[in-house]
This record gives sequence, structure tokens and C-alpha cells, in this order.
Amino acid sequence: MEPVGPLILTEDGALLDDLLRLCAAAGARAQVRHGPPDRDRWESAPLVIVGDDAAARLRGSGRRRGVVLVSRAPESPELWRHAVEVGADHALVLPDGEKWLVDRIADVAEGAGRPALTVGVLGGSGGAGASTLACALALTSARAGRRTLLVDADPIGCGLDVMLGAEEAEGLRWPAFAGSRGRVGGGALEEALPALHGLRVLSWDRGEPVPVPSQAVRAVLAAARRGGGSVVVDLPRHADDNASEALAQLDLALLVVPATLPAVAAAGRTAAVVRPVLRDLRAVVRPARRDRSGRVPDGAEVARLLGLPYAGELPHDLGLPAAQDTGRPPGHDPRGPLARFGTAFWQQLVPGPDGATS
Repeated sequence: MEPVGPLILTEDGALLDDLLRLCAAAGARAQVRHGPPDRDRWESAPLVIVGDDAAARLRGSGRRRGVVLVSRAPESPELWRHAVEVGADHALVLPDGEKWLVDRIADVAEGAGRPALTVGVLGGSGGAGASTLACALALTSARAGRRTLLVDADPIGCGLDVMLGAEEAEGLRWPAFAGSRGRVGGGALEEALPALHGLRVLSWDRGEPVPVPSQAVRAVLAAARRGGGSVVVDLPRHADDNASEALAQLDLALLVVPATLPAVAAAGRTAAVVRPVLRDLRAVVRPARRDRSGRVPDGAEVARLLGLPYAGELPHDLGLPAAQDTGRPPGHDPRGPLARFGTAFWQQLVPGPDGATS
């Protein structure tokens, strides 16, 4: 069987040596051809790296995505003309473009499957229960057999590993990634994180706060998404560069809103801040006690007031405090209200075993 890796097309020996070195650094096995490739090989390769010496011979090969033109000569108008001729998505010069190319090759080596369905959970007001819902969603996703990562993006929270009852579990926390600037391997990330309740969790530790740059947040969340399955992100209510990076990675977000007038007012302000960044923001409403008129605020009405789609009512779990005192996380009981909410949520989004969304 042919190796799944980039297809390299060049007769320049020095350039080929450089490209094979970069493939080795990325953990990829390259397919090398010195002449024009056959049609099947050209179309099926996940990435095609074309030396500028081979550009003229590729005229008429057909257009496809994922073509990179590479040169060892200084950038020139001729390089860009060759890029247009072969339909390249990118053109770069070595050694300046080595880091970008290694990252791109590594993506190929790691696989180009469907990225994880990434769901953020955000409190519309303080104490709304966003972290509780994030844990419950992650547990129900893992219980359904999906590869699941739970990411704590709130550095001033209690720590999701604490909520999962496993603050002593071995594995890396956010401070370990503070120095990350480039690409983070998805497989390596997953193996390094604590394994709890059938899922992996990236949380904060109990030490002194360590600033994690936004570039590191971007790299880590991108790595988490590449592995497929589900990623659940517990978001902070404050707006900063790291929160913006997390929001940009989401497929959808749930805004948890207690059905009280002050909470709805606060949620409206929160929604106004995050909505420009999000493609899909939905309201999850926690029911409140009856108001003075004896009326129970309706969840759909709360969502309408916020101008958001209604994702459902988050039920109260009266047994949650006692369960957490004994190390059992939110959603641990498959028959409990939080687990039922999570199961229904994932079934609506991921009805099939292949992870396709509805």
C-alpha cells in the first residue's frame, strides 16, 4: 500500500533533500516522482509539493486543491507565474517558508479526517451553571463512544478537573503549554492530558497563574479539533485575546441563562460581546421559581428576548451537590437530568455513528 503522505514532484536534488528532511521532521513519508504523475496519484495525494523546476512539466495536469510550489531561489515574479500555471494554493521559498511547510505536512501525516464538532459553553451571568453543563456534555459525549476532549478556557474558575473529581490525575495542564508557539500535534496532545471518565481534559492547576499566550491557545485548540469526535470548551465570561481565540474555534456555543430578569439582562450584554465572533449562538435556559404573579418564566420566551435560537431547558439536578462531594461529576448518572439533556443534545447534532451533524 502506498504511504499516505505528500507527493513531491521535482528533479532538483538539493531541493528534494530539503523537502525529504522537512517531511521527516513532520513525521510523514513522502511519495517522490521526478516526472509528471499519473492522474490517480495526482488527484489522490493529500498534498502535492511541486519544485519550481517541475512547474512547466505539470501544465495540463488538471486543477486540484492542496498544491504548494516551492523554490530555493529568491522570490521573483517568475515564481508567482509558475504558481498560477500549476494552480498552487501557496508559493514559498526555502528556508524562510520551512516552518509553514512542516506544519502543513504534519497535518497530512496526522490525517485529514472530519474535525471535531466543537461546542462552547458560556454563562450569561455569574453562577449560571456553564461549567456544570460543559462537564455533563463531555461525559455524555464520551458515554456515547465518541472521542471527547473537555477544555477549560477559564483560568479563574475552579478547574474542570476538580469538578470531575480528579484534580490529582496525572497529565499536563494549561501552564505546560505556555511556551507553545507553533503547531501542536493532536495525538501527542491527547496522550499528554489526564484521562477521566472516558474523556481527556485540559484544565488549570492550583499553582500561581501562568499567562498562556493567545498563540498557544490557538495551537492547542486546533490540535484538539484535528482528532475528530467532540470538543467541549468551558468559556470565560470576560473578553480577552485568549477568549477570542477559543470563540473562533467553535462550531456553536450555548449561552446558559437563568430565567430571571437580572440574569437575562446580563446575558444580553454577554451575547452582544460574543455574537460577532460566533457563527452559531444558542440559549439554554435554567428555569427559575415562579415570579410574584405566580408565572414561571418560559425558556422559549427568554431566548426570544435575547434574539437567540432556543436550545432547551437545563433542568435542575437536586442530587448534584451530594454527588460532587463524593467525586461524581455532573452528568455521571445516565438517568439523571443533566445526562438526559446532554444525550438529547448530542443526538440532535450527531445522529449517526460517523459523526455527521444534522
